[in-house]
Amino acid sequence: MTDLDPTHSADDADAAYKQRMERRKAIQDKRIAETIGEQGLVIVHTGAGKGKTTAALGMVLRSLGHGHRVAIVQFIKGAWEPAEKRAFEPWGEQIVFHASGGGFTWETQDRVRDKEMAQAGWNVARGYLADPAFKLVLLDEVNVALRKDYVSVEQVLDGIELRPPNTHVVLTGRNAPDELIERADLVTEMTLIKHPLKHKKVRAQAGIEF
Repeated sequence: MTDLDPTHSADDADAAYKQRMERRKAIQDKRIAETIGEQGLVIVHTGAGKGKTTAALGMVLRSLGHGHRVAIVQFIKGAWEPAEKRAFEPWGEQIVFHASGGGFTWETQDRVRDKEMAQAGWNVARGYLADPAFKLVLLDEVNVALRKDYVSVEQVLDGIELRPPNTHVVLTGRNAPDELIERADLVTEMTLIKHPLKHKKVRAQAGIEF
């Protein structure tokens, strides 16, 4: 058998791969050993790209699958009857959904009323955040409410601190403020590369946007 024997080369490649994976496993095992146990997280989905709420709803579904109770408070888009709300109805009392907005601001054109509705929604959200019965609280589009000063950053940061130790909170919407990003444990920015509304003039569609 020579060095050019294909069987010999394959055996060497397999052995080298096995060694790399053994080293990688050792590193991963060490990292896991150094981690702490369960802890409630502050999770932010922001950015101009599509998918912030969708990703958060994936976490909602995952939590429900584990038998946890979930609360959703929707800011800004509250005039819609979202398909997600209907999809979650079979989960019964395991999930609660509260819509606090009157719709997009260019539709409502009433800043005072929009702020009042956002504040009312925040009071509801604050109660869910403090309630140990809920494992996950989703504050959908709250970053937009923050941007428009319907809700203050101080209110949101104070509300986050009301959570029991193992309660997660997810905050979505573009333009998350720096103070919230600094406080968060996990931040994901959705980047817009292409959108059908802009390059094809295709409006929002059922099953895709709502």
